[in-house]
Amino acid sequence: MDRIAIVILNWNGEKMLRQYLPSVLKCSADDAVVYVVDNASTDNSIGYLRTNHPEVRLILLDRNWGFADGYNRALEQIEAEYFVLLNSDVEVTPQWLTPLVTFMDEHPEVAACQPKLMSVERRNAFEYAGAAGGFIDKYGYPFCRGRLFDTVEDDEGQYDTPMEIHWATGACMMIRATDYRESGGLDGRFFAHNEEIDLCWRLRIMGRHVYCLPQSKVYHLGGGTLPKGNARKTFLNFRNNLTMLYKNLPDDELWWVMVARWFLDYLAAVQTLVLNRHWGDCKAIFKARREFRKWIGDFRDDRRRIQKMRTTPQKKYRAPFSLLWQYYAHRHRIFSKLPHFQTS
Repeated sequence: MDRIAIVILNWNGEKMLRQYLPSVLKCSADDAVVYVVDNASTDNSIGYLRTNHPEVRLILLDRNWGFADGYNRALEQIEAEYFVLLNSDVEVTPQWLTPLVTFMDEHPEVAACQPKLMSVERRNAFEYAGAAGGFIDKYGYPFCRGRLFDTVEDDEGQYDTPMEIHWATGACMMIRATDYRESGGLDGRFFAHNEEIDLCWRLRIMGRHVYCLPQSKVYHLGGGTLPKGNARKTFLNFRNNLTMLYKNLPDDELWWVMVARWFLDYLAAVQTLVLNRHWGDCKAIFKARREFRKWIGDFRDDRRRIQKMRTTPQKKYRAPFSLLWQYYAHRHRIFSKLPHFQTS
């Protein structure tokens, strides 16, 4: 069994592998094994790896299973104490694994953790997809230490304290293999987007903990597969976020949160059309709500199972305020300006 399995999911990402894989191989611990899981790429990814990095272990999937199910199918084939889910567009730094592994070894109650995520393109700025740890507000909107909506902060050491968080980024997440399997792993039906938030929420419902450890730092390019402004990305984000809420919200909150989201989602659709003139995104939001209504029945058993897993009070899982209200009405554009809320 491997001590640490670094697992990189790839789909037509030869360029990313050429640019970022060398840092992973150079800077990772001696007891870490690097796997590349290929989602049936049609470029030269596999040829490049076999020629230039024969030390990398390959897992070849028969088609593009997406981010979530691609990882599920790969991790079924790997025996390790810790999995590290790592995007192919992440540049790691020397000794990046050490703070993560040390903390996990010393805190068996912690299921998963992430490093501080910085931008490849703006080296002194946080990266959108995870920054210094993720949270969600009472309506399910994700945000991070270092990123609220599109406002991304520069890193001035303001979030260098380890902190319990609601979700760790799928761009770079260390998770115990036992917790991954006991929680059910990523929801393969999501394909991509929100799947790591859903997983971390289930872990916390089980009484497990998730942390950001800023003593570890990596750099993420971001948007390599579905760039920002892509209608497919908008569709997946809205559909999967609604599904995540349906699965994980407690019974006494489910109805009123879903009613609020009905209003907020259609308001967002109107805004994208009227203010931003993004007809594709507007249609994607309507489509997401339609598809959510169609497949909600497929998740009823999941919801019942998750509700039975509860071990800790629900109020600890989400920020008790509306991020939209804080951001637009109060103009609180950075994490430190938000009202204090309990995270543990």
